Amino acid sequence: MRVLPAEDASFEMRMPVVVVGAGAAGLTAALALRAAGQEVLVLERDPVPRGSTALSAGLIPAPGTRWQQAAGEADSPERFAADILAKAGGEPDAAMVRAIATRIGPVLEWLADRHGLDFSVITDFRYPGHSACRMHGLPSRSGEELVNRLREAAEAAGTEILCEAQVTDLYADADGRIHGIAFRRPDGGEERLGCGALILACNGYGGNPALVAEHVPQLAGALYFGHAGNQGEALLWGEALGAATRHLSGHQGHGSVAHPIGILISWATITQGGFQVNLEGRRFSDESHGYSEQAAVVLRQPEGIAWSVFDERIAGIARQFEDFRQAEAAGVVLSAPDVAALAAATKLPEAALRATLEEVEALKQAGATDGFGRSFAHQPPLVPPYRAVRVTGALFHTQGGLVVDEAARVLRPDGTPFPNLYAAGGAACGVSGSRAEGYLSGNGLLTAVALGHAAGEAAARA
Repeated sequence: MRVLPAEDASFEMRMPVVVVGAGAAGLTAALALRAAGQEVLVLERDPVPRGSTALSAGLIPAPGTRWQQAAGEADSPERFAADILAKAGGEPDAAMVRAIATRIGPVLEWLADRHGLDFSVITDFRYPGHSACRMHGLPSRSGEELVNRLREAAEAAGTEILCEAQVTDLYADADGRIHGIAFRRPDGGEERLGCGALILACNGYGGNPALVAEHVPQLAGALYFGHAGNQGEALLWGEALGAATRHLSGHQGHGSVAHPIGILISWATITQGGFQVNLEGRRFSDESHGYSEQAAVVLRQPEGIAWSVFDERIAGIARQFEDFRQAEAAGVVLSAPDVAALAAATKLPEAALRATLEEVEALKQAGATDGFGRSFAHQPPLVPPYRAVRVTGALFHTQGGLVVDEAARVLRPDGTPFPNLYAAGGAACGVSGSRAEGYLSGNGLLTAVALGHAAGEAAARA
């Protein structure tokens, strides 16, 4: 992960644009480049493109889309931007937030019209912090389907994707212009490739324990549920070049990963009237605030474990997600006809669990707010059979990174852009601020797709 002097390298061949990483950000950038008639090579370290995108639910928030309009859902970029800024406590750059919120809707419609991605909007529940139903996904509601469809579209558009090619070094001159890269093949052979522009779409540093301990110490040693290839190359290259960085402590966690099997359990299990208890059978937080910040809260409980408790009605909503269906097939979603059976199945103290359930149902009936600050107004009661999943907290991906402008150009500390360097997705500073609670659901794929598109357009123009 070095930045070396350009004068020290000779390049076997040259491409107009090279993209590092074939997740949602890199593939969207490649599609934008091909739409402009530009040749592009995407280098991917894995045998097939997957990355963090494949591990996600594949949901992209976007305002004012035709799918929302068809569902009668009123929304706008301004409203979406306000939600992002409110969740992040006003920390992100407001102009950047507005630009991303404005770009994403047209990009999703372009992906649908030009490349056949059949998005639809989720209307049966809202994620925390969203004032409108604006989560868009493909039929399976899985990130694996999203990255596969983007890859198929990129290949059909003439994008060359070279897998099992790990970029090791960048070659730059004294002005910060990138002249090329070096990458390593599986057999250990190294090649040097010149480029006119470079797009870093290789995500953040969640898979690098040293960088996590440095920047997100509260999750050091926690379960990492992201892609192992997220080693922080973009951050380290950027720092070596003298690029500006921001909000490096920002991250997305999740307080509902089935343990020990490691399957994401939809947060709809909570927002639709469910709750979490610790191994003592007691609630310990306002679960409705958001799944990202809940990761550290769960990890502070005995053994770092919680049980998510809900019912069959909520399970029916969660079944639209491939992950939840997999969890049911694996047998980790327990079912019980009454509280006594639920306590026996979960090995939780029956008296405490019964008292917790009775308290929650009383709060719902009264439309009241509990001592943690969670409102139970307009929440339906839980009806047997009950459902429960043993979960833990995990780090998904980091949200801080290289500072970019609205064209995804990497910036120096003085605000000037590097001549031909771009970053998108987890490689760039996102719109979640410096804290886990700043993460609004979907922010990761939002910046992957929106900034990926911006980077592709800008690199094509340049």
